[in-house]
Amino acid sequence: MDKNKLRVEELKKTANRIRVEIVKSIYGAGSGHLGGSLSATEILTALYFEKMRIKPEEPSWEGRDRFILSKGHAGPALYTTLAMRGYLPVQELGTLRKMGSRLSGHPACFKTPGIEMTSGSLGQGLSVGLGMRLAGRVKKEDYRVFVLLGDGELQEGQNWEAAMAASQFKINNLIAIVDYNRVQLDGTIDEIMEVEPLTDKWTAFGWSVLQMDGHDLNEILPTLDQAISLSKSGPVVIIARTNKGKGVSFMENKAEWHGKAPTEEEFRQALAELEQGGVSK
Repeated sequence: MDKNKLRVEELKKTANRIRVEIVKSIYGAGSGHLGGSLSATEILTALYFEKMRIKPEEPSWEGRDRFILSKGHAGPALYTTLAMRGYLPVQELGTLRKMGSRLSGHPACFKTPGIEMTSGSLGQGLSVGLGMRLAGRVKKEDYRVFVLLGDGELQEGQNWEAAMAASQFKINNLIAIVDYNRVQLDGTIDEIMEVEPLTDKWTAFGWSVLQMDGHDLNEILPTLDQAISLSKSGPVVIIARTNKGKGVSFMENKAEWHGKAPTEEEFRQALAELEQGGVSK
C-alpha cells in the first residue's frame, strides 16, 4: 500500500474514533446535537489532521489557518477533533455541557482553546470569516479561513450578504464548506425551505463552486487541495454531500436525531456499530 493510501486509512480510523467520542460525550451530557456532529466528522478530520496550518501547542499562533464552525450546534464534533489533535485533554470531553466546563453546548472562543468564534446563532459564521480575511489582507498575512456551514443555515439571509460581499471585495483564502445532509431540526430541507439550486446560487454570487462526498476521504483530500489553490484568487465553496447521523444506522438521515442524546440501549448499540470499525469510506 502506498503512502497516500496508508494516510487515508489512518484518517478513516481517526474519524471513527472521533465519532465514538462524540457519542460518548453527548450520552454523558444527556443532551446535545448528534446528527449534525456525525455528518461533519470526515470534513473536520481532513482539515485538522491534514490540511490546515495549525500549532495545537500554540492555539493563538498568528500564522495559523482559522476554522469557524458556523453551525455551532455541532460543537461536540469540533471539541472532539480539537481534543484528538492535542488542543485539550481527551478526558475533558466527558465534561460536555456540565457546570463549569469549558465545553459549553455551543462553542465559545473565550473559553476553549482552538475556538475562533463563539457560534450558535446560525447564519453568522461566513460574515465573521469574511472579516477575518479582510483583516489578513490589511496585515498582509496569508492565513486561510475555513467556514463550515449547515445547509438549513443557508435559509438565513446573512449568509448571502456575506457571499455577495466576499465576491465584491475579491476576498482570497476564504473557503466555505456546506455540510449538505439535507435534514434539519424539524424535517428535511425540501419540506421546510428548499435551498437548491445551490451550485447556481453560489456561482451567481461570484464564488468558485466544488462538490464532494463529505464522507469519502479519497474525495475530500483532493477537493480541499483544489479549493485551497482556487482560493488564491477568490472565495471558494465546497458543497459536501453528507448523511445526518453518519455511522450509526438508526440515526442516519433522521430529523429526530438533530438534537437529542441516546438512551442507554441506543448508546450501547451506537458504540457497538462504531467499534466494529465504523462506516467511513
